[in-house]
Amino acid sequence: MSDEDDLDLNELSDEELIEQMHDDLYDGLKDEIVEAVNILLERGWQPYKVLTEGLVEGMRIVGVDFRDGILFVPEVLLAANAMKAGMAILRPLLAQTGAPKVGKMVIGTVKGDIHDIGKNLVSMMMEGAGFEVVDIGINNPVEDYLAAIEEHQPDILGMSALLTTTMPYMKVVIDTLVEKGVRDDYIVLVGGAPLNEEFGKAVGADAYCRDAAVTVETAKELMMRKHNQRQIA
Repeated sequence: MSDEDDLDLNELSDEELIEQMHDDLYDGLKDEIVEAVNILLERGWQPYKVLTEGLVEGMRIVGVDFRDGILFVPEVLLAANAMKAGMAILRPLLAQTGAPKVGKMVIGTVKGDIHDIGKNLVSMMMEGAGFEVVDIGINNPVEDYLAAIEEHQPDILGMSALLTTTMPYMKVVIDTLVEKGVRDDYIVLVGGAPLNEEFGKAVGADAYCRDAAVTVETAKELMMRKHNQRQIA
C-alpha cells in the first residue's frame, strides 16, 4: 500500500486490522505483522484466533495466488518470513493454551540431496496453515526419517528431492515403512521439481504435491479423510 508509512494500525478496528494483516502478509511486511499481532493480543484476542483469522487466512490468500502463478517463490518466501515473525509471538502462547493443531508433519530432503528452498517453503506454508512442522533438514537417510517419526509421531511424512538421481530414494523410505508394518500410520507426501503424479504413485506415496500451496491443500484434505475414517472405524 502506498500510504503504508502513514497508517497507524492502532487506529484500525479489529476487522480492518485483520484485512490489513492479510495485505501486509501478502507484501511480506514483517514489522507490520508483529505490530498487528501484538495489538490484537492487547485487545484481548485469543492467540488461536489471531493465528487462524490473521496469519492462516493471510497465507491461504498468498498460497492461492502462488498456485495460480500470480506470486512467485521470492515473494512467497517474504510472506512466509513475515508469517514466521508473527508465529514467534504466538507459538509460546498457543502452547500454553493448548490450542488445537491441524496436524503434525515431519519433512526432510532425501539422502544425497542438499536442496532445501522448496522444502523450506513447504515447511513455512504448512506452519502458516496451522500445522506443527518438524523439519529434519537435508540429505536424510532412511534411518533419519524412522527416528523422526518415532520421536515426533506425526500424521504426515513429507519427502523432497530436486535431483533425478535422488528421487528413487523416496521408494527406499516408503518400502522400509511397509516392511516395518507402519506405512498406513502416516500420510506420505512427496514433492520436488523433477517429480510428477505418476512417480508419486509408483513409489507408493499418498500424493505428489507440485508446490507448497498444493501441499497445504492436499495435507488438509487427506487429514480430513483420515479423521473421517477413524470416526467410522
